[in-house]
Amino acid sequence: QVQLVESGGGLVQAGGSLRLSCAASARTFSSYAMGWFRQAPGKEREFVVGISWSGGSTYYADSVKGRFTISRDDGKNMVYLQMNSLKPEDTAVYYCAASNRVNYGLGQGTLRPKYDYWGQGTQVTVSS
Repeated sequence: QVQLVESGGGLVQAGGSLRLSCAASARTFSSYAMGWFRQAPGKEREFVVGISWSGGSTYYADSVKGRFTISRDDGKNMVYLQMNSLKPEDTAVYYCAASNRVNYGLGQGTLRPKYDYWGQGTQVTVSS
């Protein structure tokens, strides 16, 4: 069982930055691939970015490439999402997710069912 707790959301102006954190309870955290998803009002939850269990590979949705950066610290059981140049369309609830089944190389990162554990989400609001 893995428990995930997100933090760091808030209200920011367009062009600003936020850093989201995800704290994981798993003893074997380093064996999990980690992803960030987001869900805007009235829309489906969508993949934002993922990082492999080794941290050696990262995968980004086209909409955030060049603006968002994912990283992990296995010593602290933490995953981070640095979000720069934020846009109003980035407004959403952001969720952290963990998986030991997803294969990013096969394009599975966007598949919600591949992730077994989810956090409760943190709200990010970007004002124009």
